[in-house]
Amino acid sequence: MSYARVKPHRLERAASASLRHTRRYTGQPPTAGQGAVQGTEAEAPRADVVVDCGWGRLIFAHTFDDLDRMIDTLRQEAPGTRDIVFYLQDPHVALSRAPQELFLDPSHTFRLWLTDYRPSRRRPKGYSVRRLRTREDAEGVQRIYARRRMVPVSSSFLVATRNSRVLTHFVACDDATGEVVGSVTAVDHGHAFADPENGSSLWCLAVDPQASFPGIGETLVRTVAEHVQARGRAFLDLSVLHDNENAIALYEKLNFRRIPAFALKTKNPINERLFTGPQPGERLNPYATIIVNEARRRGIGVDVLDAEAGYFCLTWGGRSVVCRESLSELTSAVAMSRCDDKAVTRRVLERACLKVPAQAVAGEPEKNAAFLETHGRIVVKPARGEQGRGITVDVRDAETMERAIASARQHCDTVLLEQFCEGQDLRIVVIDKKVVAAAVRRPAEITGDGAHSVGELIEAQSRRRAAATGGESHIPLDGETERCLAAAGRTLDDVLPAGEVLPVRKTANLHTGGTIHDVTDSLHPELVEVATVAARALDIPVVGFDLLVEAPDRPGHVFIEANERPGLANHEPQPTAERFVDLLFPQTR
Repeated sequence: MSYARVKPHRLERAASASLRHTRRYTGQPPTAGQGAVQGTEAEAPRADVVVDCGWGRLIFAHTFDDLDRMIDTLRQEAPGTRDIVFYLQDPHVALSRAPQELFLDPSHTFRLWLTDYRPSRRRPKGYSVRRLRTREDAEGVQRIYARRRMVPVSSSFLVATRNSRVLTHFVACDDATGEVVGSVTAVDHGHAFADPENGSSLWCLAVDPQASFPGIGETLVRTVAEHVQARGRAFLDLSVLHDNENAIALYEKLNFRRIPAFALKTKNPINERLFTGPQPGERLNPYATIIVNEARRRGIGVDVLDAEAGYFCLTWGGRSVVCRESLSELTSAVAMSRCDDKAVTRRVLERACLKVPAQAVAGEPEKNAAFLETHGRIVVKPARGEQGRGITVDVRDAETMERAIASARQHCDTVLLEQFCEGQDLRIVVIDKKVVAAAVRRPAEITGDGAHSVGELIEAQSRRRAAATGGESHIPLDGETERCLAAAGRTLDDVLPAGEVLPVRKTANLHTGGTIHDVTDSLHPELVEVATVAARALDIPVVGFDLLVEAPDRPGHVFIEANERPGLANHEPQPTAERFVDLLFPQTR
């Protein structure tokens, strides 16, 4: 049966039906005149509309009068992209035509009536929003998409469409560095197909998970709303996954309301987790999940042994390997013990003629004071431990040192005093004696807004870090944070001036709120060489080295420690999980 026989006047009927349903759900009918498309009064609505967005195509279902033709259009999806059929009216009928190929997207559609929108009086502090202009802007958007694990868009596409009347790309940029920290795309339905409903939609809202500025997402949404409102559009729609609670809370705060509109997608590898349901072991943390997903992609069997602790078993071709995140049976007990004790790690690397800081075991107060006096500034840390627990950096007086020693002893009986070295905190991941990723790690910091206290800003930034890392990163409100604030002349109750940036931790560990910035492509050859030498000295197949360097693209280094279970998920989009699985099962490369 032809879809046209059921809906002969597809666009007009779609418009009136959609608006009636929307009134029922929101109680907000459109005002007079909203049905006209500004600047397109004489233009007839176009049929079979498809808009290329770079990451895939938007297929506007209500512009098709033949359901089979719409499905055939969706079947033409290009590899590596995600097409979306939007405003689908009869999802049950569409699914019945191709149940093995298509699925109903588990997303909600929200609408903002622009007659009800009111701009905010608050202005962005420390960043600004503008239209995408340059290739550098486009490359910044690409980086954020990669960090957010979104479908990539080529820089060429973003640059080529920067002056489009259908697509408008906005970027949020750090005022101090010019770095892109957020992006969003607006689609103008009036210019796309002379929409009789005079609508628009918002897509690909993305904020850098490591940005310290509050309110970037809200500012980007408001920018789109004001942009399409200025064009005379009646409403702004968007689609959001049903379980994205933070985004939904933002949209509802801005007066978006749910409407009965559906989206259809194809069962391709990009969409797999949306249509297959929860996988066994889905409670695995991000560091185990990234490896398990890569193994499943290659057809390697996965058996989750202990999701809470990150243990799983990979099986292929009759061979099984048990792993705990990136620690596998290929790492010997001897190699693991060398990394587990920081004093042993230092001695092994020193014998390999690598640069390491001076170090001593904490003992009598007089001996500790002598070490401090010799070096002036020291680091106090437990000999064993991970994730930055018990570490106090840049200690300069005996009283603080003794408190730091007592804190470190809560994690390990043996406490180390180590020479403090200036430099950027660099993590290098070596797999199978080859460097596969490198990143500069920066301590947690907050940016003032002139309204909230330091404590409130830390809590808000901590929530953002946790949301961006699957709960792995947060900023502790502990004695070490208070010490860092006191060194800067601040307390938790102070209100930080708008735009002022304040570091709140000394260590750059991810688990205490630090951020990670990829520098793999710019890593100096000397640093590549010393990392591989260190891996051979420890005789370990997978390791993450922490070094202090002047800059990642310059020679010179000091080794701080080695991690036998580095977090591979922290280094996307570098192929860390791929190289790890290559190591375990080289036949599946």
